[in-house]
Amino acid sequence: MEKYQDLNLNYIAGEWREGKGSSTYELTNPYNGDVLQKIKMANKDDVNEAYESAQAGQKEWQKLNAFERSSIMEKAVQILENRREEIIHHMVEEGGATHMKANVEMDFVIAITREAASFPLRMEGKLVPSLVAGKENRIYRKPLGVVGVIGPFNFPMYLAMRSVAPALATGNGVVVKPDEQTAVTGGILIAKVFEEAGVPAGLLNVVVPDMEDIGDAFVEHPIPRLISFTGSTPVGRHIGELCGKNIKKAVLELGGNNALLVLDDADVDRAVGSALFGKFMHNGQVCMAINRIIVHQSKYEEFVEKFVERAKQINVGDPRNEENMIGPLINRDAVDRILGEIEEAKKQGAEVVLEGKAEGNILHPYVLTGTNEVATAKHEMFGPVVTIIPADSEEEAVEIANDTPFGLSGAVHAGSPERGVEVAQKLHTGMVHVNDQSVNDEPLIAFGGEKDSGLGRFGGEWSLEEFTTVQWISVQNEKRENPFDTDYLD
Repeated sequence: MEKYQDLNLNYIAGEWREGKGSSTYELTNPYNGDVLQKIKMANKDDVNEAYESAQAGQKEWQKLNAFERSSIMEKAVQILENRREEIIHHMVEEGGATHMKANVEMDFVIAITREAASFPLRMEGKLVPSLVAGKENRIYRKPLGVVGVIGPFNFPMYLAMRSVAPALATGNGVVVKPDEQTAVTGGILIAKVFEEAGVPAGLLNVVVPDMEDIGDAFVEHPIPRLISFTGSTPVGRHIGELCGKNIKKAVLELGGNNALLVLDDADVDRAVGSALFGKFMHNGQVCMAINRIIVHQSKYEEFVEKFVERAKQINVGDPRNEENMIGPLINRDAVDRILGEIEEAKKQGAEVVLEGKAEGNILHPYVLTGTNEVATAKHEMFGPVVTIIPADSEEEAVEIANDTPFGLSGAVHAGSPERGVEVAQKLHTGMVHVNDQSVNDEPLIAFGGEKDSGLGRFGGEWSLEEFTTVQWISVQNEKRENPFDTDYLD
């Protein structure tokens, strides 16, 4: 099996080609700075052509027999499985993913694509009783038309695929705009896979534009009926405003300030293990990552001591070394931003109980103790930094956890599942995991947040709902009398 080639090109109207923009983006390895690809970037004309191509292709795609669409999606699953190691290599090189993280991401990618393969056979309609005699009400589920997908850099293939696969499977055309830092895994490889699987040319498009060139054109374009965005809350809020102004749907998965609560009857060792994974998975660059650990005062000293001791033992370095569990952040700006937040937290009274260090784009783990008001607790770190906060009671722990504008994911460690669930229900959070950590995702489950963490849900029947619409068609089988009917007046 030949490896994919031409990974520096946009995929527009069924052709692999350079963008028409004036700039070229150098895609680099975040660990060693090696230039991996030079991508001639797209402009507004490319975006327009991509959307027009997706719209033209969608008209025929939605007519395709549901079993044929399902078969193409299943073939994509087989391709992903066959090319697993090839794709993982790109995840490590391009995104700085450790092998552990890259394998987790591939599992997610395959799972959501397999789930989406069932969607063409689940586009069910139904008959609904009518108030009117002799009337039949039919509800048809239909594709939206064209979907625009804007992906992030942290889980680039999965967080794009969880929209691309359901959108295609339900009969839509798609245009993907990946983060340029991970353009290969976040878009180009997705197009390669579906091209190989037999998706009609032009239906799926990938553009890597210069945002200074295109501005809001990707969102404001009149063709897409839904914009799916994963990224920061400020950008998501802007996209939501644009979608509202232009009367189109938005599915937004945004930032988080996730808390893990350790109650007074929790198993501390188990909680520490969960917290380590939930915090340091992919160097903390996960929307679901634990940002705050809130520990009952009776368990606080024991937890801090054990957490710090185990955090010291994490292997950090070159992500190509499979023993390393923490690799580089995506760029140096991310490192400098986090170091600035740590300094601000120290000024606000936080204590650094494990002091890491920066080596290029690699940041060794930092552990702080403090209150919910210090910078590292108030702001999403998106890096290997965590703040541990004491609480005098269960009620105070819940209050601290909820004292944030975000509500994406979270976790509760308790002595019994029943108590954990009881506390979880008090959290203003879209997803909570009892006696586990916060980084969970499954293809059949509703994934999404509350408050400033986003709108909509991904996964299973919820994705089927997001990427489709319904049409009401009624049939009047018997003549209906009405006051304007001449026969009736006579």
